[in-house]
Amino acid sequence: MRVSVIVPLYNSAPHIRRCLDSIAAQSFPDFEAIVVDDGSTDGGADAVLRYPDPRFRLIRQANAGPGAARNRAIAEARGELLAFLDADDAWLPEYLESSLLLLDQHGPAVAAVTSGYVEYPAGVSREPMWRARGVTDGVHRVTPRTPPLCLVHMLAYMSPCTTVARAEAVRRWGGFHQRNRCCYAEDASLWLKVLMHETVCFQFRPLVNVHRETSGLSGNLLRPRPVEPFLLDPGEIAQVCPPELRSLLDRFYAIRACKTAAVLGYWGQWREAARLFRRFVSWRDWRVPFFASALVGCTPLGALSGWIWRRGLRLGQPYARL
Repeated sequence: MRVSVIVPLYNSAPHIRRCLDSIAAQSFPDFEAIVVDDGSTDGGADAVLRYPDPRFRLIRQANAGPGAARNRAIAEARGELLAFLDADDAWLPEYLESSLLLLDQHGPAVAAVTSGYVEYPAGVSREPMWRARGVTDGVHRVTPRTPPLCLVHMLAYMSPCTTVARAEAVRRWGGFHQRNRCCYAEDASLWLKVLMHETVCFQFRPLVNVHRETSGLSGNLLRPRPVEPFLLDPGEIAQVCPPELRSLLDRFYAIRACKTAAVLGYWGQWREAARLFRRFVSWRDWRVPFFASALVGCTPLGALSGWIWRRGLRLGQPYARL
């Protein structure tokens, strides 16, 4: 068995058939598909049970979050490679074949392959956006000379539904974050550990359809996103960080903390923003992106500015678009 496909399912009955059909249509046929029903209440699991393909099997568990659902499947997976797909997204037929071709071409030194995607509802490839951010296709290994912002963007490019990884690497670095039913950035700690220790491969060929319009966390929100687990518990990453990459990791944290603090301040949570800023950022980081916005966000002025901006968006005032 070469590939275990893992699908966490939680109340995605309207979309799960599209997901399953895209897996069944893969040009590479040697896989098992494990769908973990994470306490759904909308009947989506019944669609999996009725699916007419013996390669698919369903596991049920009480709701514990997508990280726990993926980890449950990882524990039972028989494939040497793991491929992840969310229940509301879909692969193009060549996705697995293309990913395996790259893994076989580069050999066991490469732990994972991440492919490009088309984002819906816009229906456009995001390759230009990632190229503008400095992400390049090919084989990558993080070193002390890697620019911190490049590491930020490499991590953001990796996502479960676009990545095929060697099972031994995923298990070696602890799988997905699952504490407290985490539902946001539960994959980021895993990919960050992979990037710090392994060689990865990126390709921009768009082989995944990512449906942002069906995700409650990926679209525009009426509240701030939760703080990323790697900021809530930085010690988990620090414990396994290679000594030569510690300075890079600290600067990575400063960039991510500045952005998160700026967002928290915008939504009025300036005290939380200030605590995050003090924990990860120093005056030496004044050049990192969002530093000035984070400074403002750590004060009541940031909360007031965010309130004025949101009110302007609701009222359609010109200053809201400045």
